[in-house]
Amino acid sequence: MAKKQFKAESKRLLDLMINSIYTHKEIFLREIISNASDACDKLCYLALTDDSVGLGRKDFKIDLTVDKEGRLLTVSDNGIGMDREDLENNLGVIASSGSYKFKQDLPDDAKDTEVIGQFGVGFYSAFMAADRITVVTKKYGCGTAYQWQSSGADGYTITECEKDTVGTDIIMHIKPDTDDEKYGEFLESWRLQELVRKYSDYIRFPIRMEVSKTRKKEGSPEDKPEYETYTEVDTLNSMVPIWQRRKSSVKPEEYNKFYRDKFHDYADPQRVIAVSAEGAVTYKALLFVPGAAPFDYYTKEFEKGLQLYSNGVLIMDKCADLLPDHFRFIRGVVDSPDLSLNISRELLQHDRQLKVIAGNLEKKIKSELAKMLKDSREDYEKFWKNFGRQLKYGVVNEYGRHKDLLQDLLLFHSSTEKKPVTLEEYVSRMKEDQKYIYYAAGETLEKIDRLPQTESLRDAGTEILYFTGEVDEFCAQTLRAYKDKEFRSVLDQEIDEGSEKKAEEAAAAHKSVFDFVKEALGDAVKEVKASARLKSHPVCLTAGEGLSFEMEKYFQAVQPDAALKADRILELNVDHPAFQALENAVEADPDKAKKYASLLYSQALLIAGLPLEDPSGYTDLVCELMK
Repeated sequence: MAKKQFKAESKRLLDLMINSIYTHKEIFLREIISNASDACDKLCYLALTDDSVGLGRKDFKIDLTVDKEGRLLTVSDNGIGMDREDLENNLGVIASSGSYKFKQDLPDDAKDTEVIGQFGVGFYSAFMAADRITVVTKKYGCGTAYQWQSSGADGYTITECEKDTVGTDIIMHIKPDTDDEKYGEFLESWRLQELVRKYSDYIRFPIRMEVSKTRKKEGSPEDKPEYETYTEVDTLNSMVPIWQRRKSSVKPEEYNKFYRDKFHDYADPQRVIAVSAEGAVTYKALLFVPGAAPFDYYTKEFEKGLQLYSNGVLIMDKCADLLPDHFRFIRGVVDSPDLSLNISRELLQHDRQLKVIAGNLEKKIKSELAKMLKDSREDYEKFWKNFGRQLKYGVVNEYGRHKDLLQDLLLFHSSTEKKPVTLEEYVSRMKEDQKYIYYAAGETLEKIDRLPQTESLRDAGTEILYFTGEVDEFCAQTLRAYKDKEFRSVLDQEIDEGSEKKAEEAAAAHKSVFDFVKEALGDAVKEVKASARLKSHPVCLTAGEGLSFEMEKYFQAVQPDAALKADRILELNVDHPAFQALENAVEADPDKAKKYASLLYSQALLIAGLPLEDPSGYTDLVCELMK
C-alpha cells in the first residue's frame, strides 16, 4: 500500500495550518464536529427527495467516544459519508472544501441550505492535538467503505475496509503529554463536554457521549450507603439557540437564566433586545443591558464585544467590531450565515456585512434605550447610574461624531427639579427670554449648590444643570448647543446692564484697592475685579476663556505632571463687609491688607474646590488675624 503525498505544497502548507492558523488547540473539536454536522446536513437534504435514505432530521446524530488507554478520541456521524474520490478530493487536497462544493452545486431555490465548512482546512486542525488520524467512512449509495490514514505532512493512505453503516468515524490518536502541553485533557469527559457547550452547543443535531455517573446501590442501607459507577449516553448540546425562537415563545425567566449562565452574571439583565433581520444581510441577535456594571467595567482590562456565531457555531467570543464604544456595556450574541470568515473561522474579514450588522445594532440599541427613557423612567435612571458615564464619553469621543445619536439619552441633575433631567425637558422649561442652557460644575451637588456664582440665577428661578462628572463639561463643550440653545457656565453667565454698570463704577471708585490686591497676589491671579454677580458672598474665582477649574482638576488627575492650568480671576464683592475691612486696611495698615488679600484668595480657592499651595500657612494666617 503506497503512501500518497498531499496534492498541495503539502508539508509547508499543512505545517502552516497546524501551527499558525488556529490560536487555540481546543478549536480542533469544533472543526471536526462542524464537519460531522455538514455531513448530516447533506444526507438530510438528500432525504427530502430520496425516500430510500430512510432517515428524517431527528434520526441524525454525532457521537463522541473516548478510549483513554489507547489515547483515542473518535467523532462519529451517520451523515452522507465519503467514497474514494471524495477522500482524494477533500482530504488529499488541503484547502479543498466538499461542503463548499456541495453548496455551490445546489439549485438556486436551495442555496440557503446551511453548511458550516467553507475552506477545507478545519479537518487538519486535528493534527494540533493528534499525531495520527484515521478516517473510516462509507458513502450513502456506495457499497464499499474506505479507510484514510495519515500521521501528518508526510502523506496519507487510502484502503478499502469494513463498515456496516453509512457515515464517518474520525479517530484521532491524541499526542502524548509534554511539559508544556497536556494533550490528555482531550480524553477527559468533563473537558469534552465543556468544549462542546462552548463552541458547538447550537449544532442542530444531538452530540452524544457516554458519560460515567455515580448512584447509590439498590438495597444499600441509608446510614451507610454504597455507591456504584454506571455509564449513560448524554446529549451534550442544546441544539436550538434561544435566539432562534420567537420572542413571544420565550419566558422572561428563560432569557434571564440564559444571560446569567452565558455571561456569568449574578444579576438579571435590565433589558432584553431580540433582533431578527433578513435582506441584504440575514442575522439574529439577542442583546442584553446588564442590571449592574461589571466590577472592571471602567478599567483598561474590560473587553467589549458580542459573541459571534455562524450557523450556530461560535466563531468569536468577543467581536469588538459589532459594538461602538458608547454601547460597550451591551452583552449578547449575533448569529449570521452571511459573514465572510477568514480561513480559520476564528476571525472576520472586515467587510460590508459586518458593518451593516454593527450599524443596525447601534440603531436598535439607541431605540430601546430611548423607549426605556420614555416608558420606564425609574428603570432608565437605574441604567443611567450604571452606564450613563459611558454615554457621555460617547458624546466626547471621535470629535463628537456621535453627539446627535446620544444627546437625547443624556441626563443631568437639575437645580430646580432636584433630580436628573433630559436636555429636552430642560429646554421645555426655559423662560421665554432665556438664551442659554446654564450649568455649574463641582465635586458634589451640595458643593455646587453653595457656589456663590449660582446664587443670582437660583434667586431668579433659573434652572441650572449640575455637573459632577469628570467628563460633563467636555460633553457640554462638544455638544455646544441643544435645539439652538447654547450651553453656558454660570461662571460666564450674562450680566444685566444695571449690574454690569454698577460693577464698572465700583471698579473705578475702588481702583486703588483692586490694584493693591493684584500687586499683593502677583502671578497667582490673572486679574482682580469688582464682581457683578456676587450678592451675599465676599469673593469668588472665575476662570475666563478656555480651560475651566473642573477641567484643570481632571487633567491634573490623569496627568499629574501636566502644566495645564485655568486662569484665575479674583472677583470681589464691594458691598460686603469683608471688602470694607480690606479697603480700610489698604489705607491704614498695608501689611495687614496683604494678609487680607491672601486670605480672600485662599477662600476663593477653597470655594472653587482648588487646592491651597500652603494649607498650614493659611491656618496660621487665620489664627494671626484672630488675635
